[in-house]
Formats: sequence, C-alpha cells, structure tokens
Amino acid sequence: MEQKTGFNVAVVGATGAVGQQMIKTLESRDFPISKLTLLSSKRSAGTKVTYKDTEITVEEATPESFKGIDIALFSAGGGVSKELAPHAVSHGAIVVDNTSAFRMDENVPLVVPEVNEEDLHKHNGIIANPNCSTIQMVVALQPLREKYGLSKVLVSTYQAVSGSGAAAVEELHSQTKAIINEESFEPAILPVKSDKKHYQIAFNAIPQIDVFTENGFTYEEMKMINETKKIMHDENLKVAATCVRIPVATGHSESVYFEVDAADVTASDVQSLLKAAPGVILQDDIQNQVYPMPADCVGQNDVFVGRIRKDLDAENGFHMWVVSDNLLKGAAWNSVQIAESLVKLGLVK
Repeated sequence: MEQKTGFNVAVVGATGAVGQQMIKTLESRDFPISKLTLLSSKRSAGTKVTYKDTEITVEEATPESFKGIDIALFSAGGGVSKELAPHAVSHGAIVVDNTSAFRMDENVPLVVPEVNEEDLHKHNGIIANPNCSTIQMVVALQPLREKYGLSKVLVSTYQAVSGSGAAAVEELHSQTKAIINEESFEPAILPVKSDKKHYQIAFNAIPQIDVFTENGFTYEEMKMINETKKIMHDENLKVAATCVRIPVATGHSESVYFEVDAADVTASDVQSLLKAAPGVILQDDIQNQVYPMPADCVGQNDVFVGRIRKDLDAENGFHMWVVSDNLLKGAAWNSVQIAESLVKLGLVK
C-alpha cells in the first residue's frame, strides 16, 4: 500500500509551553500535515493559534476528538494521557506521549531516535517520550556505549525552572525582581506544587525535583535511572542521579561521570566520537573557554557536550558536561522527531 504524503496530526495540550513548542517545531520542520487539530482543556478551548499563517481554533480534547487522526502528540499531563490516549489509539491514531504516564509500561517503547529508533517497530499504538534530563544524557552516552561499552553513569543535573511550567518561570522572574528591589515575597511553587513548604529559587539551588521516594531519591532521579536502563536495554547498567533546580529559565545542564568497558580509551577518542555523533554538537575548547551553556542552547534542537576529561583515578572513567533546551530536545523536538521516524519507517498507515 502506498504511503500517505500528508497526515492528520493532533497536538493535545496545544496552549501549554511544550504544546506551543510542538506546533512551532512541526512548522519549522515542515512536517507533512494534511490537517492539524489543536486540543486542550475546556478552560483553554477557543484560543486562537497561528500555524503557517493560518489561524486555528483550539478545541476541547474529548474521546471523539481523535477520529481520523494519524498521529497525536500529547503534552497535557499524565492524567489526560491516561484518560485520552487509549481513545486516540482506538480511533487508529499513533500516540506520542510526552508525560510519565506510560514510560515504564513494558508494552510501550520509550524512544530517543538517536538511541533506539528501532524500538518504534514494537509499538502498540502508544510511544513514550522520555524525561527531558534523560533524553539529553542518553544522546551523549549512546555513541560511547556502542563503541566502548558502558558500565556506570553518575549524573548531577542543573535543571531549568521551565521544567516545572510557565508559572515557575514567572516565580523566578518575580522573586529575582523582589530581591533586587529589596521587597518581600512568598515562594509558592518550587520545589514541587503541593501543600508542603516552598523555597526561594532566585539566587538559590534547590536539591529536589519532584517528591521523594522511600529510598531517598526523588521521582525525577528515579526516572533518569530507570528510563536510561530501559532505553539502552541494559538492566545491569549502574546509574545514579542527583537532580537540582537552579535559577535558569530554559536549558538543562548535567555533569555526567561514566565508565566504559574498553581499555586505553582517551579523552580525545571520546571527543572525536561525539563530534561525529547524530544530534550532538561538540563544544570543547578549554584553551579558549569554549563549553556548552544553557543561555546558548535555547531554541536549538541539538545536545551540546563539552568539558570532556579522563578521570584522575578510575582507569576507564570520564567526565563530561551536557546541555540542551529542555523544551525542545527534552520534549517537543524529540516528540516530533519520533513522528518523523514513524513516517520514515513507514509505520503510519
């Protein structure tokens, strides 16, 4: 059967920060769309969004919204995904879900195209987009794993507040102004939106993203640990994470320590491999103080890597610094990239 040249695409959560980036990314990539349907909560329905000079009215997402849809990009919260994604699949759509609702479901592939695109062949209607901090790390690690083997990963993240939504970004801005103007303020959002205490984010670093689990790690940290193992199909891989929220609006940074299996690997070997890796931009010239920074990655689809160096004690250990736009490669772009892969592999009927 001859494949379509244009597809009916739905974006669920179209008025949110990631949803808006999905729409922009679909447009910038000139994704083959016959009809674009924009969906949201009842509260946001009626909003007008421009796509390719055409004004589209956002509709309320219901189970019947997915009739005739080929690909549905979800980014409206886990509850919405759990409720509506099965309905989308029942109507024949392939769902690319940007929430944590299905990530660890053994029947749902968790995909970063540069790492495990082949897993798309195993989908049963739903494909999960990994956590933003996981995505950028595995893109940088995969070329090394393929060539040298990988046994251990220790990561500390420095995550932007946009990962907690637009309200968190506004809180960062308002707190910063208040402190500069020596005015009082009351933190209301970070580290988590709950009835527990909140902390200042401006001029601060909060070593908590999401709530704590019984083992002392947060859910964000456990996401990175479990998702990395699932994406790389390696339950024996040793992974540990510490996730920290810092006063940056957009762009996650990570300090990654990793150990390879091969002997006699040099920092230059790692640099050369990553320089040629898909989706990676090497910025590693310490003589001229060139290295990735979140301020420079905003609006970029790639993962930026620098500060590559061999550990001073562990023979097979290395350190690197990884930065990426958490709203793009960490969310919208990876979702659209999955959709592009589905088309390329002929998996959209």
